[in-house]
Amino acid sequence: MDDTSAALTAVLDQVGTRLKRVRTQRRITLTALADTTGISKSTLSRLENGQRRPTLELLLALSQAYRVPLDDLVGAPEVGDPRVRLRPGRVKGRAVIPLTRQPDGMQVWKIVIPTNTVDPEPRGHDGHEWIYVLSGHMRLVLGDQDWVLGPGEIAEFDTQVPHWFGSTGNEPAEILSIFARPGERMNLRTPPPQAKLSSRALNDR
Repeated sequence: MDDTSAALTAVLDQVGTRLKRVRTQRRITLTALADTTGISKSTLSRLENGQRRPTLELLLALSQAYRVPLDDLVGAPEVGDPRVRLRPGRVKGRAVIPLTRQPDGMQVWKIVIPTNTVDPEPRGHDGHEWIYVLSGHMRLVLGDQDWVLGPGEIAEFDTQVPHWFGSTGNEPAEILSIFARPGERMNLRTPPPQAKLSSRALNDR
């Protein structure tokens, strides 16, 4: 085995421990994680116990669920490069690109929503989220409310409220998703558990 293969094996051997630590820190059960990611409970358990090697598809789904960069799940070494390494992947049919690398700070994602992502599956979890529509139109379901957002519009909401966002079925949409966990410092005042929507330039606020 050459040095590169040995290093890769060493990194993969630690992934299960990292996955279990992240889940435990967030107080998420395997059952809840399976519901969020669509990965079976048995597969998640085997990943954490080192009985199954992680694939990129599985890691991307977990990266999105935990809201941490992929590099932090696999323990990739720092390379001294200030540029964010964009590694697009697919989570539940969506193209997802992490734009931040801080594991404990605010997380930013660019998400491309295809036209076939149309069936709402609202779920709630701790945190606060902002969504900014870059192009196309997206549908946002929040509690018992249902909106369509277009380019330049923003949604801001408490993620404890069951929510889902996807396609209107007419065109793909590109969005920025900014997520903060409970207790993190924010520049904006946390609103009550409902969405605040704005116009393109926030002129209607």
